[in-house]
Amino acid sequence: MSNLSQPPWPELPTSAWRDTYATLHLWTQIVGKIRLSKAPWLNHSWHVALYVTPRGLTTSPVPDGTRTFQIDLDFIDHVLRISTSEGAKRQFALPGKSVASFYAATMTTLTELDISVTIDEMPNELPDPVRFSEDNVHASYDPEAIRGFLQILVNCDRVFKQFRTGFLGKASPVHFFWGSFDLAVTRFSGRRAPRHPGGVPYLSDDVACEAYSHEVSSAGFWPGSGAIDYPAFYCYAYPEPAGFRATKVRPDAAFFSEVLGEFILPYDAVRTADDPDQALLDFLQSTYEAAAISAKWDRDALECDLGQPRVVRQV
Repeated sequence: MSNLSQPPWPELPTSAWRDTYATLHLWTQIVGKIRLSKAPWLNHSWHVALYVTPRGLTTSPVPDGTRTFQIDLDFIDHVLRISTSEGAKRQFALPGKSVASFYAATMTTLTELDISVTIDEMPNELPDPVRFSEDNVHASYDPEAIRGFLQILVNCDRVFKQFRTGFLGKASPVHFFWGSFDLAVTRFSGRRAPRHPGGVPYLSDDVACEAYSHEVSSAGFWPGSGAIDYPAFYCYAYPEPAGFRATKVRPDAAFFSEVLGEFILPYDAVRTADDPDQALLDFLQSTYEAAAISAKWDRDALECDLGQPRVVRQV
């Protein structure tokens, strides 16, 4: 089925797919925890993240002894697919699955592929968690909303990757964190940060302290929740430097949320802009500059022009 009917930046208010969003969030936690259980720890929890594909989200290859396997959430064919480096492949349909039946089907499929996995069944970073195997409440799947969400992820991934080319220093890949359900990209100044105080709701203090071991400017997209109950882009700095939140950033629709402690740009402001890509790049660049200037990063050493296809960076 063609996706040509989807606009490049589709409308997707949080209220229109709230139940599907909640179900998908928990499914991604199951898939992410499988990767977590098998992959060696990588700095800033980068080993647990999922990645955007043209069809959905993927674990990328996960080690399993001398072989690897990969789990893909395909939002075009609406299936979960598991493939191994030995050539085996299994899949099952996503519509009609509760969290409990999704968990059972995933574990059964892994067993059929002779992949032994045990995960912590309790969801992370969510209030009032219910064990995956017991959650028959979350069972919504709206295929059109899912396709819209995929289109947004694909475009965010593309623009975030373009933004990432303008930085020479340490930077994260563009990756999807299933705990907070956001697509993120992070830049690092290269300096150590003060030890994080922890206290992030529903997140281990050890994980928070390791994630923020170094000074960062981090930006991303998420579908919205809590105080920002609409899809939005964000940017924050840790530690937050003096003057950061008072900085004027672009475009005009962006603002600093005192509740969240980060800059926010409503997704709809990008979606309806004359040039959505440029509006998003303006937000990413201006909020990064707010952090880098306020914290006195060595910008001459860390920055470069945005990359272009087939054009070698001049040094």
